[in-house]
Amino acid sequence: MQTGQRIHFVSIVSFLAAALTLTACGGQAPSQQMPTPEVSVIVVKQERVALTMELPGRTSPYLIAEVRPQVSGIIQKRLFTEGGYVQAGQVLYQIDPSTYRAAFDSAMAGLSRAEANLTTIRLKEGRYKELIAINAVSRQEYDDMVAALKQAEADVAGNKAAVEATRINLAYTSVKAPISGRIGKSSVTDGALVTASQPSSLAVIQQLDPMYVDVTQSSADLLRLKNDMATGKLKKDGANQARVKLVLENSAPYPQAGTLKFSDVTVDQSTGSVTLRSLFPNRQNILLPGMYVRAIVEEGAIEKAILIPQQAVTRDPQGNAVAMVVDSSEKVAPRVLKAERAIGDKWLVGEGLKPGDRVIMEGLMKVRPGMPVKAVLFGTAPAAAPAAATHSEKTKSPGAAK
Repeated sequence: MQTGQRIHFVSIVSFLAAALTLTACGGQAPSQQMPTPEVSVIVVKQERVALTMELPGRTSPYLIAEVRPQVSGIIQKRLFTEGGYVQAGQVLYQIDPSTYRAAFDSAMAGLSRAEANLTTIRLKEGRYKELIAINAVSRQEYDDMVAALKQAEADVAGNKAAVEATRINLAYTSVKAPISGRIGKSSVTDGALVTASQPSSLAVIQQLDPMYVDVTQSSADLLRLKNDMATGKLKKDGANQARVKLVLENSAPYPQAGTLKFSDVTVDQSTGSVTLRSLFPNRQNILLPGMYVRAIVEEGAIEKAILIPQQAVTRDPQGNAVAMVVDSSEKVAPRVLKAERAIGDKWLVGEGLKPGDRVIMEGLMKVRPGMPVKAVLFGTAPAAAPAAATHSEKTKSPGAAK
């Protein structure tokens, strides 16, 4: 036998002898048994939940008026500052009033002439009335005088109407603000010719406090909301009008809440949605017409709702929402859920869970349905692991194992 083979043979014999010695001293390999897996659970409970919906919308002014002239003429003077605040009745433009003042003076003169003629005829009719009583004048002459009196009275009434018309036209030469609010830029300057009821406006006035916010909601959601109200599933949160909050274009919340005023009665055929209008105070003029916003509208409240974190919900191959629970026998059981809507980081569960159920939050990857588990409340410290055995305990000396 060669030297290398002899050394290898001696090594094998030595290893076998050591193994036999350990077996004779009572050393046995430890049995391999998997411990019961530990999962973190939450206990399902009912709670009151206020439901809201976030809808896109646009702002619009509370009042808006386009300023147009009601008489024709030359603009003599613009009497406001563009972009400023104007009061209702404030003069904005002055149209040359000379021709309208002349027409008014002519109408006044005609009224005076008619009134003078009426006075004469009224006195004459009085004398004829006395004469007809003694048959001093014929009946025909008296009837003619009565008709002349009525005609004179009609002439006075017609001249009074002419005076009023010319007075109105003269007043219209001062173009006044119909409402109070912020006025935009002027489309005309001094010296421009304007015509009565022209299609283009001279300026636009908008009342910005308060401010309307118009949002759109699908008709399907509106029907669902009405059905939940009718069945009692959803209750109106308070007796007042629904409150609305705003999120601005820069994602900042609007500091003041508004109220929902009404919903439109017509569904837009192209989008299948209806318009909801809410009213917001706007004293600081933060909201401007045409601004895009997101409105958070209060729908109502569910008194006994079940919410579970989205972390505890998975999807099966069919797309159904599924949660794993620990049943009364401390085993894992799947539950198919009806997740109605997301509220923050939780799901609102309509069906599939009841109060007292224990839903697994952590440890889903190491369990399967029917497996026994050890349930601990989610958020509590895990049980301390047993201390690892020392090397001296694992490999006792042959003398100590006797």
